[in-house]
Amino acid sequence: MRTLILLALAGLGAQLVDGSLGMAYGVTSTTLLLAMGTNPAAASATVHLSEIGTTLMSGASHWRFGNVDWRVVVRIGVPGAVGSFLGATVLSKLSTDVAEPVMSLILFGLGVYVMSRFTFKGLPKGQLGKPLRKRFLAPLGLVAGFLDATGGGGWGPVGTPALLASGRMEPRKVIGSIDTSEFLVAVAASLGFLVSLGSQGLKWTWVTAFLLGGVVAAPVAAWLVRLVPPRVLGSAVGGIIVVTNVRTLLRSDWIGASSALSTPVYGVLYVLWAAALAYSVRAHRRERALEARTESESAEGRQPLGV
Repeated sequence: MRTLILLALAGLGAQLVDGSLGMAYGVTSTTLLLAMGTNPAAASATVHLSEIGTTLMSGASHWRFGNVDWRVVVRIGVPGAVGSFLGATVLSKLSTDVAEPVMSLILFGLGVYVMSRFTFKGLPKGQLGKPLRKRFLAPLGLVAGFLDATGGGGWGPVGTPALLASGRMEPRKVIGSIDTSEFLVAVAASLGFLVSLGSQGLKWTWVTAFLLGGVVAAPVAAWLVRLVPPRVLGSAVGGIIVVTNVRTLLRSDWIGASSALSTPVYGVLYVLWAAALAYSVRAHRRERALEARTESESAEGRQPLGV
């Protein structure tokens, strides 16, 4: 029961982050399951099965708040489903000894990408309103879907920053569209795992726990997307993913690091993570101060003479 409560809380927290940032439900949840000793393919299957419900609820919530562009959902979601089915099939054929460090390496790379992307670049705001081309969305969906299934997450970490970097969609619509299209990816990945593995290694109580936590959080996250500073949240989540997966890699047969080596590595990572968070907070405050000053100057410029 204690484990189930922990998983439900983890699902709730992961969905709050995912629904407000457009990423990290899969990588956060899969990282936790790997740390608990779950088979990599079973971990990814568990997360994707729970995501069928969480993404459905998240998509409905984002649609209700006007955060969804349905053309983008279709154009990126369909190739994403193809990629995730292929990724699930590939991961299911890898042995556990090979799959665990491979998955942790993928998650580590995604964590570094998320943390660095949001820490140093923030959110681009140019070219809003220009259409996104299908020849850009289709390959992006295929690659993101494949990484999502093989790494236990990756749809958001790849898709969200790519769409934000284009500067052609409002951040809230990027997040809402990515979360909504992830339903197709979750369904396809789950089918791929079930076809390849059956129910081998799956714990349906764990799936249910993740699902319940995520469903509760989805409407709240869709509302919070307008309030939470994505830059700070991205740095925080990226740091969690990096630290946890470095731990898995250091303990794997690939490295087999001793505590004498692991301790200073963790120390360096925690210092870098803290520095990234501090930088993000300062950058966010500077951006808010600049916006407030610009609005104030604009208001003064609109005042009639003699006022």
